[in-house]
Amino acid sequence: MNDGHPNPWPPKGHMQRLRHHFRPRNRPRFKGPSFNRVVPNLLTMIGLCCGLTAIRFALAGRFGAAVVAIVVAGCIDGLDGRIARLLKATSRFGAEFDSLADFLCFGVAPAIVMYLWSLHVAGGYGFMPCLMFAVCMSLRLARFNAALDAPHPAYTYNFFTGVPAPAGAGLALFPLFLGLEGKSLGWEWLEALAHFPLFCALVLAGTAVLLVSTLPVWSFKNFKVPHEYVLALMLGAALYVALLVADPWAALAAAGVLYLGMLPFSARSYRRLKRAAEAEAEEDAGETPRPVSGTP
Repeated sequence: MNDGHPNPWPPKGHMQRLRHHFRPRNRPRFKGPSFNRVVPNLLTMIGLCCGLTAIRFALAGRFGAAVVAIVVAGCIDGLDGRIARLLKATSRFGAEFDSLADFLCFGVAPAIVMYLWSLHVAGGYGFMPCLMFAVCMSLRLARFNAALDAPHPAYTYNFFTGVPAPAGAGLALFPLFLGLEGKSLGWEWLEALAHFPLFCALVLAGTAVLLVSTLPVWSFKNFKVPHEYVLALMLGAALYVALLVADPWAALAAAGVLYLGMLPFSARSYRRLKRAAEAEAEEDAGETPRPVSGTP
């Protein structure tokens, strides 16, 4: 009973209309890849920018900054693929984009840096090793892309065919590391050796041969460390980081020497695994089926 007053409640159906009026509208859904799938390509683009920046620094005569930019590009190259697999964002576009960035960062940029560092004094002859290095780097990357979808034996998954692109760039810059180290220590003889065009040309040509070679090289992607060596590996990595902070040019030059010294052991490990796999395959092929008992 309302004592003569009108009904204080809204008429029937009015609340439904109000709820419909104030109902939040559905936000438009945009079609396209999620941000997680774009992150690896963004990292690859940053690495590409680092390679271009290294060329700019070299043109300005800032060779130390150029080396840092190429090293940063190498670190990014080691991360973008792993992040793509972690985020399940691998794609054919990403693989092709990564190869193009690798060619510029580790093929073109080191060649231009070394030409401006030393080889320009030899004119056109000094540019020949730079061309050889860049061409071999492109061939190495093309061979790697062509072999992505090809089946491989199980023992080859922990090995690259030839020296990988970032390691090749580090080896090509070895004279520059020596020159910067000699400059920081005041060793004029070491700086003169690092600037010697013939020395730089031999380093570039030798690295180019390693890039297109069929030498098996450890990839360390699925490399398993025994438990008893984990602590030693961590201590060694900490010592190297300390050396890298205290004397970066000596640390980078030492890394190149250690990498070259690792190559014979990598080839020996590959041959041992190959022989074991071939022996196992021969044993499996030589096994004769046991006769089945009973009437034929």
